[in-house]
Amino acid sequence: MSLYKKMNLDFKEHFLGYSALAIINMKYLITSIVITLFFNCKNDVKNKTFDGQENIVVTSIDSLQTKELDIPLNKSIAIENKQQALIKKKDEREQLEELLIEKKYIKDVKDFSINFTYPLLNVKLNPKYSYFNEYMNDYYIDVIRTEADILESKLLCDSIKCLKFRETRYIDYKVYNVNDQLISLLFYKENMYSGAMHPTYTFNCINYDLNRNIFMSYEDFFIKGTEEQLTVIINEKINEKLKDGELYYDCWQISQDDFFANKNNFVLNETYVEFYFDDCIICPSYTGSYSIEIPLVELLAVLKKYDLNPLVF
Repeated sequence: MSLYKKMNLDFKEHFLGYSALAIINMKYLITSIVITLFFNCKNDVKNKTFDGQENIVVTSIDSLQTKELDIPLNKSIAIENKQQALIKKKDEREQLEELLIEKKYIKDVKDFSINFTYPLLNVKLNPKYSYFNEYMNDYYIDVIRTEADILESKLLCDSIKCLKFRETRYIDYKVYNVNDQLISLLFYKENMYSGAMHPTYTFNCINYDLNRNIFMSYEDFFIKGTEEQLTVIINEKINEKLKDGELYYDCWQISQDDFFANKNNFVLNETYVEFYFDDCIICPSYTGSYSIEIPLVELLAVLKKYDLNPLVF
């Protein structure tokens, strides 16, 4: 083969090789352009208005960044809103001012602060109310035990930051008058522990028969052995809340054991029973509610039917 022909053949081979490579590169380029245009179109659609609403802009944020920055801030606000909703909840304290004598205990020292607000019954109306008052002073508002618990928790803590943190204990209450016979008291305790960003809430409910001067429990209002049935009713209410809106996102059903442990934590109304649960029993601290209301008409199957039950209607 002549040198001219050989050079001409080599040129054609190189030309074809470069052409094939150029075609492949062009395909990648076209594909990249199409993908870019597609995502730009998606972003354009997101920035448009829908259903007559204006300025609905969806900003693309990395999921990890969202988790680290936005969600904690949103949850922090949600926790405060949830706690404020409880504090501002209306009760019947003013209507019962003749019956109740409000007491306060405040102690503010270097390591901790205690702020308790609680009611006593007016013994001038009935001397037997002293039974209720003794319980409140000697058992429920146990300041000595509270202080000991705080100091013990600091001794067990091995962090210098923890030891310097001032813990707080705060108790307040709501009161409801079902009728002339019965009052319902909700005590909510705010605990700010070492190292925590927000206080946690725990609850105790007391139902007191003013005529007989006795504390009433679950078995005084509900048929014995109906705890499992009532757990089902409460979970049905939680499921309704989950379906109705976003307030109860991330909530869950209550377990049988948790309901047994909290079955006496309810306050009464003329038309409903309201069960209260501590933080993180039915919902995380940043969503949902601390309580579940159940109308009395939905509890007929489990209500005890006898004359001394003020819920019988």
